[in-house]
Amino acid sequence: QVQLVESGGGLVQAGGSLRLSCAASGRASSADAMGWFRQIPGKEREFVAAINWAAVTYYRDSVRGRFTISRDNAKNTVDLQMDNLKLEDAAVYYCALVRVGSMRARPSRDPESWRYWGQGTQVTVSS
Repeated sequence: QVQLVESGGGLVQAGGSLRLSCAASGRASSADAMGWFRQIPGKEREFVAAINWAAVTYYRDSVRGRFTISRDNAKNTVDLQMDNLKLEDAAVYYCALVRVGSMRARPSRDPESWRYWGQGTQVTVSS
């Protein structure tokens, strides 16, 4: 069993930065991919970014160049550095983990494919 705990959400002005962190406890594996999703009320949860054990990264188009995902395999943590935040980035952000089978495997962008989830952390962007 894996448990994920996020931290780092909050209120920021548009154009500002926030850093989200997520710590995973439980059995870690080199077949794990970790990622971030976000959700606003009334909408489906959407993929934001993911990183596999080999540190290959994947981003949704709207955040590429502004967000950076990174992980520390030794500490079993994943971070999301969010720069130049926009109003439309406001959401509850969720950390997630999925076993993808190998350290270089590409994780799915479909949230239904991810097995473990954190409790979520609110990101609010003001104008």
